[in-house]
Amino acid sequence: MQMEFIRSTPLWRKEGPRKDCVFVTTNPDATGMWALDIVCILSFFSFRYQSELYECAIIRWFDKIGNVPDEDTGMWMVRPSSLPNHTPHLAIIHIDTIHRSAHLIPIYGTNPISRNIKPYHSYDAFRAFYVNKYIDYHAFEIAS
Repeated sequence: MQMEFIRSTPLWRKEGPRKDCVFVTTNPDATGMWALDIVCILSFFSFRYQSELYECAIIRWFDKIGNVPDEDTGMWMVRPSSLPNHTPHLAIIHIDTIHRSAHLIPIYGTNPISRNIKPYHSYDAFRAFYVNKYIDYHAFEIAS
């Protein structure tokens, strides 16, 4: 059995924020990427209601680009989701819906990338990402 740490913190190693991305189960009747969506964890929190503990996360949704993986790379593509008024599409989910961590690779354009970009700028600096299925065996099985 393997354990993963999924992090969301405003200051990681005294450099900048760290907001991990994860696969979230949204359609338990489907398989693979049809059953999952990608989200970025903005914060974790918990609360008690009628003596029951609810462990939750504030997330930003990512939308899949297309209905199949990219033909050249074999990887699904996603982009940060926005509402019709162009604000980020945020939600609160129960942590039980988190399947596992996800690794996103920016889709680079034709313009040079600034030398000042830091890893914690990635989700703001790029408009689209590949869901890296080659990061490990489990991601390959999920995102194929």
